[in-house]
Amino acid sequence: MRFHTRKWVKPEDLNPNNSLFGGRLLQWIDEEAALYAIIQLENKRIVTKFISEIDFITAPRQGDIIEIGILVTEFGRTSISLKCEVRNKLTRQAILTIDKIVFVNLDENGKTCPHGKTSIRFSKDDFE
Repeated sequence: MRFHTRKWVKPEDLNPNNSLFGGRLLQWIDEEAALYAIIQLENKRIVTKFISEIDFITAPRQGDIIEIGILVTEFGRTSISLKCEVRNKLTRQAILTIDKIVFVNLDENGKTCPHGKTSIRFSKDDFE
């Protein structure tokens, strides 16, 4: 699992229980996973197709620094499947897991199209 993004839990991110609002965390995850899929598929036209069961394990509090981890689990013909874990950056305590997030590759007309990718591409490879 590669942890790419860190977020600082601020007062505007809290629910009435003074913990991180689940919807805010899901927004952050969807955005991070979409960016990851865009980079892997080399196409900015992708859409979230499916998100499996979401397992909230612990609730971050104001001031916590969390990090979002993404792992590619499968390349389909027109899709990419990811796994996500969120943890507390300092304590490494698990916050949330999602076993499967699927993004679909689209053409310029918004129709699904093959992406031709079969393996993970790393940023460092862009500079070699």
